Amino acid sequence: MKRIRKAVLPVAGLGTRFLPATKAVPKEMLTVVDRPVVQHVVDEAREAGIEHFIFVTGRGKAVIEDHFDISYELDRTLQERGKTEAYEGLKKDLPAAGQTSFTRQQEPLGLGHAVWCAREIVGDEPFAVILPDMLSRGSMVQMLEAYEQHGGNIIAVEEVAPDQTHQYGIVSVGEEFGDTFEITGMVEKPPKGTAPSNYIISGRYILQPEIFSILERGERGAGGEIQLTDGMKRLSETQKFYGMHYRGKTYDTGSKLGFLVANLAYGLERPELRDALRQEIEALLAKG
Repeated sequence: MKRIRKAVLPVAGLGTRFLPATKAVPKEMLTVVDRPVVQHVVDEAREAGIEHFIFVTGRGKAVIEDHFDISYELDRTLQERGKTEAYEGLKKDLPAAGQTSFTRQQEPLGLGHAVWCAREIVGDEPFAVILPDMLSRGSMVQMLEAYEQHGGNIIAVEEVAPDQTHQYGIVSVGEEFGDTFEITGMVEKPPKGTAPSNYIISGRYILQPEIFSILERGERGAGGEIQLTDGMKRLSETQKFYGMHYRGKTYDTGSKLGFLVANLAYGLERPELRDALRQEIEALLAKG
């Protein structure tokens, strides 16, 4: 069983849910407190032991590449002004040389197509897929634990209210093994009242490289796009898939409400912000 070393991060989306903020700034670079969303996601993956980050980008996303590069002028200015803590923080955030790769998705043909665009860099080994607008701290650590237990393909799942299942990809539940279970089926955004469970696919995957030959067929699914869920359904005909109950809270920073809640949650965890932020929240609530 090969170790998971690489992660694919699809960052080519237009961020239309956040216009006009994302007209010139990629949604992945919007900040939760003082760190871009994509930096939070990379931090999570590095903590889990991921060594190589493959960003599938699009036009207007070059600033993401710049963010994960050295800024000589900024570094020199910080050093000259004695801002050692800020300088060391920037150094710590950077992946090592050769640990980032960038490839283009020239057309918005869906998540499955974005993952397929990374095929040459991933090569013939299992890999992770991390949706960068979903903040799920600790999820990749749990995913790798599940992979060590079962091998095969792993999908992180969370429970939602039954009346929300039509908004997500949903999995069917087979034999259970504590925090994991065998997935017996998948469906993308089922009509209300037809979902096989209330377990949603929550933006973290470990996949075997055979998924690429399936995605290469270019079969269109929901919305006329090449859906990753459809590719995984086809792969599940020959390989095992397991669901991993994520023990935590996911924040969908691609939605306005999720983005605001993430900022509040992460802000309240910062010792230097906690008390003042709580007071501000209470004052706003008191005004009604």
